[in-house]
Amino acid sequence: MATIFIQWLITASISFLHPFYVSVIEIDHNAKDATAEISVRIFTDDLEKTLQKNTTTTIDILKPKNKAIIDQQINQYIAKTLQLKINGKAVQLNYIGYEIIKESTWSYFEVTEIKEMNTVDINCSILHDFESSQINLFHVKSKGNQKSYKLDYPNKSTSFSF
Repeated sequence: MATIFIQWLITASISFLHPFYVSVIEIDHNAKDATAEISVRIFTDDLEKTLQKNTTTTIDILKPKNKAIIDQQINQYIAKTLQLKINGKAVQLNYIGYEIIKESTWSYFEVTEIKEMNTVDINCSILHDFESSQINLFHVKSKGNQKSYKLDYPNKSTSFSF
C-alpha cells in the first residue's frame, strides 16, 4: 500500500509539468449488510469528455440540465468499462448515484447478497478510450484486510484473494 501511495505522490508532483490521468476504484465488503460497496473516482473533466464521445447530448456533470440523463450516462459507461467477479461469479453493479467532490466525480455502486468476499476478479478499462496513459488504482477491503493494485494502460485485469 505504501508503495502505491508513494507512486501516486510522485505522479501527482509530476502533474504540474505534465497532465496525468488516474481513477481510483474502492471496493469494500460490508459483511453486516452482505454487500460489496463500490466507489469510482474520476476527474470530472476527463469523464465528461469520455461520455461526450458516446452521445450527441451535451454532457455537463457539474451543472446538468437533466441529472437523470447524466446518471444514466455514468451508469452505462461504468457498467461497460468495469466488470467484477466476486467469488468466481460475475456480478451486476447497482448504480446508487454520483457526487462532485472538488475536481472529481465520485460514482457509487452496490452489489447485494455478498455474504463473504473471498476473491475479486476485475476487468477495468475506465478511460482507456480517452487516454493511453490512464492509471486505474484499486483498493479492495474484505475480512479486515485492504489490498491495493495499480493497473497501467493497456492492462485491464487484476485479482484479489482474501
